[in-house]
Amino acid sequence: MKLSYTFAAITFLLSGQFVVGHALAIEEAGYAVVFKADQFEIRQYRPYIVAETFVEGEFDEVGSVGFRRLFDYISGNNRSQESIEMTSPVTQEPQSEKIEMTAPVTQEKQAGRYRITFLMPSRLTLQTLPQPLDENVQLKQMPARWVAAHRYSGTWSRSRYESRTEDLFQWIGEQGLKPAGEPVFARYDAPFIPWFLRRNEVLIPIEIPDSDARARFRSQTVK
Repeated sequence: MKLSYTFAAITFLLSGQFVVGHALAIEEAGYAVVFKADQFEIRQYRPYIVAETFVEGEFDEVGSVGFRRLFDYISGNNRSQESIEMTSPVTQEPQSEKIEMTAPVTQEKQAGRYRITFLMPSRLTLQTLPQPLDENVQLKQMPARWVAAHRYSGTWSRSRYESRTEDLFQWIGEQGLKPAGEPVFARYDAPFIPWFLRRNEVLIPIEIPDSDARARFRSQTVK
């Protein structure tokens, strides 16, 4: 795969936010596992906020562009809103704020473009998050939703992602469930993590299962 993540990898390494094996834990998206079968899961995600950007191009290239934009945002390319008491004179200037890294970084195709997102820390809200200075970066509240997930390790190649996506669509059908959105490519590790240690996932939103299906999943879940 031809992803140019060298700059981001060096930055992560120097910042110490990612190390092999996640020795320094980072926050991940919050969800509850409803059902698990081998490498497949059905999850209930809680509401969360993302910083998003849209990139035109090929699957193997857009991730690098989107990653840099969003990494710049959390690294300080933003405007912190600060209230200033009335004095004479009244002055105000933009200040940047660094935001800790979270996981995963996601990529999905929408309307001919790819949407790249960073999960924002749960301690922050749309009101407290600093506004991006780059007009190509936006903040968005994501609702609670049900998602089918397929976890796998290995490279970030398009062929591997598409193969796992086909497997997940097939598994969703076998469970009697219906997709409710486009597949999402989720990456949990920094680029310098060895490919065989990486956690990758395909995530597909699904319609909320009916009561019979939910009861079946509960009965099949290994305690």
